[in-house]
Amino acid sequence: MPVIECDVDVLRPSLIEAGVEVNEGNTPHERWRAAYEEGVAVAYDGKVVIQGRSPQRLAALVRTAIEGDGDGEEGGEGSDAPSASDRAYCYFDGASRGNPGPAAVGWVIVTADGIVAEGGERIPNTTNNRAEYEALIRVLEVAGEYGFRAIDARGDSAVIVRQVRGEYQTNQPELRERRVTVRELLRGFGDWTIEHVPREANDRADAQANEALDRD
Repeated sequence: MPVIECDVDVLRPSLIEAGVEVNEGNTPHERWRAAYEEGVAVAYDGKVVIQGRSPQRLAALVRTAIEGDGDGEEGGEGSDAPSASDRAYCYFDGASRGNPGPAAVGWVIVTADGIVAEGGERIPNTTNNRAEYEALIRVLEVAGEYGFRAIDARGDSAVIVRQVRGEYQTNQPELRERRVTVRELLRGFGDWTIEHVPREANDRADAQANEALDRD
């Protein structure tokens, strides 16, 4: 559930101009509510909380509107350097029971303010390495939808991380195709890194993947 600090009085007309439906709040503490696709933004004093089944696109619209209003001060006028609020850590993990077998992906996006979004879902039966790639692709897609300009991807599969960085060759056609997709997605960010982390540092993404397997 993203929480974005901003001047909500300045943001409101920008969202309306972008075609977002904005209505009055439901409680005295709510300044207004904006609905877009399957997301709802609730404005309070100094911040917007974004909820719903699919809040990514609305969050991206909010961030774009804030940048367009010139609220961000980091980087200076005309600077293309991502600010701290534009950067996110993207944790990913894929799980396959049987290798190949029933599989799922899990992912978590974290900023300096805490967890922005997380999720897990089943994917068609596949191998561990393919599931890891699918998890990485999914978290990069979500980070792009949220409008982050810089990301630090973190996963506990050394093979996938080193393949993406070009340190290992990718001989299997299925993995090579997924590596191409990952590199295309990474080019959409102004700055990015990808690093291998121990499994214990990736436990939340791992839990998301395994919960998806157990749930479905």
